[in-house]
Amino acid sequence: MQNLFSSINHKLLIASLLLLALGYILLGQGPLHNPVSLTVAPLLLIGIYFVLIPVAILAKGEDKPPKK
Repeated sequence: MQNLFSSINHKLLIASLLLLALGYILLGQGPLHNPVSLTVAPLLLIGIYFVLIPVAILAKGEDKPPKK
């Protein structure tokens, strides 16, 4: 059975999951009017959801001949 994702896909997906965790941690930080939780964290989350995760899914890995 052929694996659909290459190692680059796995690395990008793991990086995006770690950055998602960081984004949600930043979202919950500080007082109510904290600029990090109001601007940086939402922009980070939007960038991850709309850029990094689709790139992790759609990225082409190196073409290897199938093993026999």
